[in-house]
Amino acid sequence: MPHKKDRQTSLIHAQRKAPQYVETIQPPLYRASTIIFHNTDALFNRHWTDAYDYSYGTHGTPTTFTLGDSIAQIEGGHFHLLCPSGLSAINLVNSCFLSHGDEVWVPDNIYGPNMEHLCNLEKRYGIDVKVYDPIDSNSFKPSENAKLIWLEAAGSVTLEFPDLVGLVTKAQAHNVLTALDNTWGAGLAFNAFDFGSEHLSMDITVHALTKYPSGGGDILMGSVVTRDQNLHHKLFRMHAIQGICISGDDAAQVHRSLSSMQLRYEHQAKSALHLLQWLKQQPEFVQVLHPTDPDSAGHQYWKEICTEGHSAGLVSVIFDPCYNLKDIRHFCDALNLFKLGFSWGGPVSLVMLYNLKDMRTLPHAHLKEGLLVRFCIGLEHPNDLIQDIQNALQQMRAHKSNKKVE
Repeated sequence: MPHKKDRQTSLIHAQRKAPQYVETIQPPLYRASTIIFHNTDALFNRHWTDAYDYSYGTHGTPTTFTLGDSIAQIEGGHFHLLCPSGLSAINLVNSCFLSHGDEVWVPDNIYGPNMEHLCNLEKRYGIDVKVYDPIDSNSFKPSENAKLIWLEAAGSVTLEFPDLVGLVTKAQAHNVLTALDNTWGAGLAFNAFDFGSEHLSMDITVHALTKYPSGGGDILMGSVVTRDQNLHHKLFRMHAIQGICISGDDAAQVHRSLSSMQLRYEHQAKSALHLLQWLKQQPEFVQVLHPTDPDSAGHQYWKEICTEGHSAGLVSVIFDPCYNLKDIRHFCDALNLFKLGFSWGGPVSLVMLYNLKDMRTLPHAHLKEGLLVRFCIGLEHPNDLIQDIQNALQQMRAHKSNKKVE
């Protein structure tokens, strides 16, 4: 008689399996640490450089590769890696390409955690961190030790759009790797691998998929994309050595949101432009910052690169210096629809306040004095958001007047 399996064994090794060939709108979700090899040939006749190396969950599953392929296609690249956050993706690039004595250049408006990571590398491993003015390519003066330059388009918080053509051209002339934080553009504002009339290309893009690709404000993830296979292999080895990986569930959630990403991006950008015009008329703000505005630094470079007029849903304002930190904190606390929090790209509008004196290394003559507030536009109606800001301004003015009377 054939051996009858114990019930416990049967629970693990089912006799019947449903067919796997059904086609659905959303691809199947694979959750895996262990990958089963069909035989020893499949185990040994494989290599980590294979396009789809299904060997262990950290290297990828059909779910994670499907998302990565989609992100690479959106950004205009060929090769991809996924990381558990945007900052993790940034750190992967730094860890992969920077060694003792190497020079790395960063924009003065760099994403703060990236600068913090590089300063840590500088102290511990002798990396030389140099700062340049993103709207002045002449301030980028690479030495023979220069290895990597970080670019942001647009820059963090103050939203200057950099001279990408000038900076990338100089970097290529000095054999300096170019890495673009492409989170603002999301692969939609311009093609980082084919931009400008010169058809220039970044070497690497990093993207916080936490923002527009996710769209829900509930998933952390990042990506690294390149067109260069040699660069990809170097990054992939570091990715594997560090054990960097993402959840299949998270990958499926982000992939599910990709079909609406462009619609959300354009809607939020349109709302930001609507707010921009109103914000410029408010006397409390001495400066409004947005790349599409002719008065904003780097506007000519935005116009040159984002030829279809694309922009993200972020706009920053600088308050009149007569309003101190307590006043602006009162303003932020009085907002109702805008929630106080970091990030952007989700359905809920966000606000955050900054003191530029604590964030910048170089002089910034193009920025006026005063404390800065950044608005990240969600999916609410722009008229409701304007009313929310207007109410908060009124409360701030009333609070300030009451204090004077006291």
